[in-house]
Formats: sequence, C-alpha cells, structure tokens
Amino acid sequence: STCACVEYYGKALESLIKQVKIMSIHGKMKHKRNKIFTEFRKLPGGILVCTDVMARGIDIPEVHWVLQYDPPSSASAFVHRCGRTARIGNVGSALVFLLPMEESYINFLSINQKCPMQEMKPQTNVLDLLPKLQSMALADRAVFEKGMKAFVSYVQAYAKHECNLIFRIKDLDFASLARGFALLKMPKMPELRGKYFPDFTPVTVNTDTISFKDKNREKQRQKKLEEQR
Repeated sequence: STCACVEYYGKALESLIKQVKIMSIHGKMKHKRNKIFTEFRKLPGGILVCTDVMARGIDIPEVHWVLQYDPPSSASAFVHRCGRTARIGNVGSALVFLLPMEESYINFLSINQKCPMQEMKPQTNVLDLLPKLQSMALADRAVFEKGMKAFVSYVQAYAKHECNLIFRIKDLDFASLARGFALLKMPKMPELRGKYFPDFTPVTVNTDTISFKDKNREKQRQKKLEEQR
C-alpha cells in the first residue's frame, strides 16, 4: 500500500530469494519507472514488488500470480490489481492476505464488485525468515531505517482505509505487526503513544550504534551526531 513498504520488502526479497530476479516500482520513482517496467516485461520470469501504481493501465504478459500483501484502499482497485493476471484468455491466480478480523471484506467485495473468492488454507511448512531480516537490519542501518519507515507508513495507510468499519486501526495487533516487519524496536509515532507492548521484545542492542554499510552515508551520520553532541 505504500512506497516505503515496497522499498523495504523489495530489499528483503532480494536477500532472501537468490535465484529469481526481484524488481521494485512505486510512484516516487518518477524517471526510473518506465525503465524498470520495460525491463520486467522482457524477463522470462521474476517478481515485481509494487504499489497501486501498477494496478491499472499496464499490460505484462503471462503474470501467473498477483499477491496482495495488504487490501487496497478502494474496492475497485482490488479488481484492477487482480486484472494484471489471467489476461486475454490466459489463466492466472490472485491472492489477498487478510487477518481474521478483516474477513467481512470478502462479503463486501462479492457484493460491491461482484467478485467471489475462495479461502486458501495457510501453508504449513513455512520457514521463519524474520531472524534473518533482523540480522540484516543489525548489519546495515539502511535496512533498519527502511523497516521502521515501512511499518509507520503501513499503520498510517491502514488508518486511512476507506472501509474503516472493517479495517479498524484500534483492533490492529501492533506487536504482531512489528514482529512481521522484523523490527528491532517499536518506532515513536502518534498512533502508538501511550500504548504498551508486552508481546513485543525489542533487541538489547542500542540501535543508535547500527551503522550504514554505505561509507559515505555513515560518514554523514557521524558528522550529524557530532554536531548534536
């Protein structure tokens, strides 16, 4: 749902899936967008991590799966997202991830968009890749900061969902969400003010000591810290 989530999960997938080409695209990539899109179309196979900037008006042949990590803010966008697959007589699948408390969205879509859906049972043999993502964040401040920004942007987007009777920010399990983003600590943001999270265990490391792998960025950071001191 957000550019920050695309940046973070695109980076994560690059590290976790080695044999597949991973590309990312979102609305803030003004000049690079066409280049990435054209390159992706030419690939024999790959994964494109994107926002709703790719939900309509584009044609990529033979997209087998459209995975919607979070439900779009409008019901019509849901159908447009699904429409990237199964084009011109081809077969394809579209999947949306929902929390148990969000299940009434399925009925809403079947009435609002005439779009019936079937439940797909969760996979049982799933690898826990979150410790690896946390290690990446500890090894590079760029990953740590991307994760924090992605979490904040996700919560803010969730709060603005047009179906706010179904997607209620007050019902979100922030601790589980933070674990899902492999966060090292909870960010400071208005939506979390005054809340306590006994189910979330932050790392014991002082996150201020995490440095950028990019030497120039780390040099600039150290300079700023020195000025603040």
